[in-house]
Amino acid sequence: MFRIIRVFLFAFVVAVLPFTVLIRVSVYCHTHYDTGAYSSLGIGVMAVSIILFVYFTLLHTWITGKIGNYAGIKRRSLIALLIVCLYSIHAVFFLSSDHAKSDRVATGFKQLHPILRLATSTLAYIDKNLIITDSERVPEDYRRMGLPSKRSSLHYKQRDGYVYAIDVRVKQRSELKSAATTLYFRLMGLRTLRHGGTADHLHISLYCHDKPYAK
Repeated sequence: MFRIIRVFLFAFVVAVLPFTVLIRVSVYCHTHYDTGAYSSLGIGVMAVSIILFVYFTLLHTWITGKIGNYAGIKRRSLIALLIVCLYSIHAVFFLSSDHAKSDRVATGFKQLHPILRLATSTLAYIDKNLIITDSERVPEDYRRMGLPSKRSSLHYKQRDGYVYAIDVRVKQRSELKSAATTLYFRLMGLRTLRHGGTADHLHISLYCHDKPYAK
């Protein structure tokens, strides 16, 4: 029984590690070195490509008993890089409308910072009930919702042209799912706040160097 559990946990870690490293390394580079949106993503892609290359090499060695020649190593490297690039491109530039509260929110997804898009899309692949309720806003939006207008909000488009915050629906979701969603985003290095406003929701944001204390 314990052996089965160990095997399951090992398989889970092996499967989850690449996605975690891709997002976490990208967030770390952005937060600590301000390397730029796609430069941060590029570093994350390279890190995960190395992990996949190791996976492929270990599998090849286990099957054949050999690491392989230069051509095989090069081929595995390119395949690993291609897989990670294709995944990242799809996650950054595509989100099913099923995960957006409205067409406006779906359209606004492309205005989000690419790292925030990557983290959100990755969770959406797993959580089919994840709903983004808001992303880009302007000061007038707060007044229309009956809330005080904010001078500084990460829902506003920042100087680099990206929005740094989204809201995710909590209403009609169990506390366990809400807690798991919060834990996921925090583990990825993103800020999370749960508050009411116009409805109970989870506010998720990426650190912004121009406005380090904004939420």
